[in-house]
Amino acid sequence: MPASVAAVPAARGGLPGVTVRPVPSGFVRAHTQVRRPSSVPEVRLHVADDVVALWEAMEAADGGAGETPPFWAAAWPGGQALARYVLDTPGVVAGRAVLDLGSGSGLVALAARLAGARTVLASDVDPFSRTAVGVNAGLNGVTGVSVTGDVLGRDPAGIDVVLAGDVCYDREMTGRVLPFLHRARDRGCDVFVGDPGRPHLPQEGLQAVAAYDIPETEGPGLRRTTVWRLP
Repeated sequence: MPASVAAVPAARGGLPGVTVRPVPSGFVRAHTQVRRPSSVPEVRLHVADDVVALWEAMEAADGGAGETPPFWAAAWPGGQALARYVLDTPGVVAGRAVLDLGSGSGLVALAARLAGARTVLASDVDPFSRTAVGVNAGLNGVTGVSVTGDVLGRDPAGIDVVLAGDVCYDREMTGRVLPFLHRARDRGCDVFVGDPGRPHLPQEGLQAVAAYDIPETEGPGLRRTTVWRLP
């Protein structure tokens, strides 16, 4: 079954007043390979074996800006941990409206739907990511996933659960994300963050609900990755 994806115009890099055309789904299919994330084999994703070649293709494409690295073309540790958690603990999302913040490939969004989420909104500022989410949803026969751009300036109305994987990768992004997550928690949302020990995520006040050893995205080895809940 094809994915049910409602794409909306969004600003390039999240900046207001600049719109980009949707990236053609054929671009994602042509420049990636289908793989199963090692910790979430239930899901198949279009990922890049050659990130440099993909980035060069993005820069040349008409569909959007190529300034942003192709974060969407990998299954990052925090996202794999969150996806594993919701699949293993479906009661967290079952029957509920879920926001996948910084969706990237859409792995967490797809896992939430497979675990029984009523609806899923996948948010990412990158137009390539927004197309990839739809392509990956179709690849897995998952419906009920909508796609949008930057939501950090909005109130999380109509959302029951926020899932945020690998969002605290630098100081600037963390400074934008954490206030949104706390607003969501204060509105009654359950908020879960998947993170592989990056220094920008303050762990004080967070509750660890699960931990996994996730293979490194680049290179050998494992990264101990924690799923945190904002209590």
